[in-house]
Amino acid sequence: MDIHSAARPQEAVITHLFLDIDVDMKERRIRGTASYALAPGHGDRLMLDTDGLRIDSVTDGSGSPLTFKLGEPGELGTALEVELPKDLDTVRVAYATGPSARALQWLSPGQTKGGRHPFLFTQGQAILTRSWIPIQDSPGIRFTYEAEVRVPSELMAVMSAANPQQRSADGHYRFRMDQPIPAYLMALAVGDITFRPLGSRTGVYAEPGLVEQAAWEFADMEEMVEAAESLYGPYRWERYDVLVLPPSFPFGGMENPRLTFATPTILAGDRSLTALIAHELAHSWSGNLVTNATWNDFWLNEGFTVYFEKRICEKLYGTDYTGMLALLGYQDLQRTVERFNAAGTPGDTRLKLDLTGRDPDDGVSDIAYEKGYAFLRRLEEAVGRDRFDAFLRTYFDRFAFKAITTEEFLAYLDEHLVQPMSVKVDVREWVYGTGIPKDLVVPVSDRFLKVEVEIERWRTGTPARALQTAGWSTFEWMHFVRHLPDSLNGDRMADLDGAFGFTRSGNAEVAAAWLEQCVHNDYPPAYERLDAFLTEVGRRKFVEPLFMALQASEKGRAMARSIYQRARPNYHSVTVRTIDALLDWKPMSDPVTL
Repeated sequence: MDIHSAARPQEAVITHLFLDIDVDMKERRIRGTASYALAPGHGDRLMLDTDGLRIDSVTDGSGSPLTFKLGEPGELGTALEVELPKDLDTVRVAYATGPSARALQWLSPGQTKGGRHPFLFTQGQAILTRSWIPIQDSPGIRFTYEAEVRVPSELMAVMSAANPQQRSADGHYRFRMDQPIPAYLMALAVGDITFRPLGSRTGVYAEPGLVEQAAWEFADMEEMVEAAESLYGPYRWERYDVLVLPPSFPFGGMENPRLTFATPTILAGDRSLTALIAHELAHSWSGNLVTNATWNDFWLNEGFTVYFEKRICEKLYGTDYTGMLALLGYQDLQRTVERFNAAGTPGDTRLKLDLTGRDPDDGVSDIAYEKGYAFLRRLEEAVGRDRFDAFLRTYFDRFAFKAITTEEFLAYLDEHLVQPMSVKVDVREWVYGTGIPKDLVVPVSDRFLKVEVEIERWRTGTPARALQTAGWSTFEWMHFVRHLPDSLNGDRMADLDGAFGFTRSGNAEVAAAWLEQCVHNDYPPAYERLDAFLTEVGRRKFVEPLFMALQASEKGRAMARSIYQRARPNYHSVTVRTIDALLDWKPMSDPVTL
């Protein structure tokens, strides 16, 4: 049973979806039908998840009405119960999305790069797909799908499926996904989109004004796929493409099969942030191929993917690169554990979560990513890389296109690695214990040690312009900014800013870290950039720490509310939910209806 879904797959489960929809960019609404093939031998009812949908009719395959009822709306949406005659094999639901569908981000032309056409993208993880499709919205239920999508003729539609590479003359697009996927990986984008190939099975989609920059930035994608295959077996999704979205996208990337959705904040101009692409590619094995059965098992998706991401990057860019990447992740883990402990929620530092009564989005933290990675890194150290690689290869093969719980993984781990190799790792403490285990393998980076030397030189009086920073990568600059001394005055901040141009940096990772320092140290010359950054960028990883820093002072709280009043309409519901809670934002204080 999935506590975050009304689906009852033991009674009736969908195996294929045929979606036939019209996307109305003016009214900001999707209308159409969702038809489901049912597994044989079903019971007398089908339970679907919905959230804010208008259900117009429910029929069988021949158009005869079926009896249905909607439950009471709640935090998880509204259950749709359909009575099933014996031997029925198809159910068709005619529906329309509501005005506040949480998965859908409708953008005006002014919120896009080109400024001429509107844009739509979906974000389904964790339980938002139910707000644009009536569906069994549980990661443990997989289905194939086809779709017919009609959009304005001047726009292009793409999905997490086999995609067109040219615009249709009439705005009519057909899609097919032959590999079974869970509902959270259903994805759609509509806008002024164009395509550039990168390799025989890789390419990039983006707005015309961004596509060449994105193609240059992601030039290594074909090599990434080859590196991943050399580690853990063939890529099973035929193509791997990336769609670069407008900056309001709430995540760095979303691993929608065949078509990763990505934030433009990774376009640093020097290919320095493409580890995110390696991460989303790795999800093609860990997450999309082998999926967490429930959101309590989220670490199975993300911990494995962070480990795999670093192995891809090591093959392409070397151990210095991955050493820095791993150490930054460890810093994030430490910060997250401290935050959860300070909030009185140490249980959220466990890998296996208990999200009963909570939105599964609450489980999206560095615990799943970085503690999950650290656990697998500890196992690798215990048995050796070759043995661990062989274990992971068989794991991906054994559970391909299946969902798995933490307990099923631990049983497989015990049978195929722990017992045969007499592994001396306290597995249960890693998975069910709180905090950071004592035997975590702490990453090291010689390049960061050199950065720390320069930080100390600056702290003891060396002007910023005299520091030895030539050739530093994004990761070194991030480490530098993160580890500046506490309580810097305006002159000291200006010394750094004048030497390195942090406030005007086009690198979002460096800019976000610097702006956080500016808030902590009350550095007014950066506040115009802070305002612009928070108004334009909706990536929660950047937005949440900055608003959190602003909350530490009366001046900052006033700034936060002023900025958020203007920025909130630009954010996806995922980010809105987080910042609303952080700022204790009340609907009456917000004149904009999302």
